[in-house]
Amino acid sequence: MRDAVTARAPGKINVHLRVGPPRPDGYHDVASLYLAVDLYEDVSAALREDDGITVRLDEDSTAVRDPEDFPLGPDNLVIRAATLLARHTGTERGVDLTVTKRVPIAGGMGGGSADAAATLVACNALWETGLNREQLCELGSQLGADVPFAITGGAAVGLGVGDRLSPLLARERTHWVVLPASYGLSTPQVFAQLDALRADRDVDTPTEVDSAVVHALVHGDTDALARLAANDLAPAALSLAPELGAVLDEARTAGALAAIVSGSGPTAALLAADPVHAEELAVQLADAPGVAALPVHGPVRGAALI
Repeated sequence: MRDAVTARAPGKINVHLRVGPPRPDGYHDVASLYLAVDLYEDVSAALREDDGITVRLDEDSTAVRDPEDFPLGPDNLVIRAATLLARHTGTERGVDLTVTKRVPIAGGMGGGSADAAATLVACNALWETGLNREQLCELGSQLGADVPFAITGGAAVGLGVGDRLSPLLARERTHWVVLPASYGLSTPQVFAQLDALRADRDVDTPTEVDSAVVHALVHGDTDALARLAANDLAPAALSLAPELGAVLDEARTAGALAAIVSGSGPTAALLAADPVHAEELAVQLADAPGVAALPVHGPVRGAALI
């Protein structure tokens, strides 16, 4: 039995996101094209002598603006993930968890889901509870719609609330630059704002992702991807954070093939032609005061021990 392990899970970009009307349960059906990118969350897990579960933030975390953005109480998704696994498997072991955050908090890139995914993988190994990846995904779906994808990684179509995944065999990398904002947006608030903006419209429930955008991502066709990348949540995010519009306009002026809001925002995701172009965009945009620009690529693997 190991005394400590570390797991790593990726953030994601929603390359294409369609959102249906609100359901009776308050959630929304979506059709999403997920891409896991190489901006990672790490969760280290160390055995305790009792059955307690604790979490702390590693000092090397780069995505935390204020410690209050990552509260360490029982509602923390890392604590909830470890507690859920312990209850599900009946283990009586405890764990001390340390999180290194690099994915923007409340940024639309699934950082919290990556935390939960890495926690499940780390504790499953540490406690030797023996769940396979499919079982971890089923457990993860109880924590959040994006958690199963953070476990599987790669590229996938997500339907339902985003947790019904169809993995894609995407061998070609695409290159992006992500621009984290200095503020976050609440995902429920963004969905609520979308509903308000569409209150007088009939909205269909999405049942699939356009095959053309799937083909473009799988084959690394950046020209087609630039035309087809879209996000139904963008108008709501821009309504709540108008300054995001200027960021997207500046990115297009700088030469991004496409500039979209990632998930519920406010992180912007810029499509580049290749890794050199991504580096050039990052350097150019990082010259603006207060702007961080991070070159990333995908697809990358999901949560795994490192």
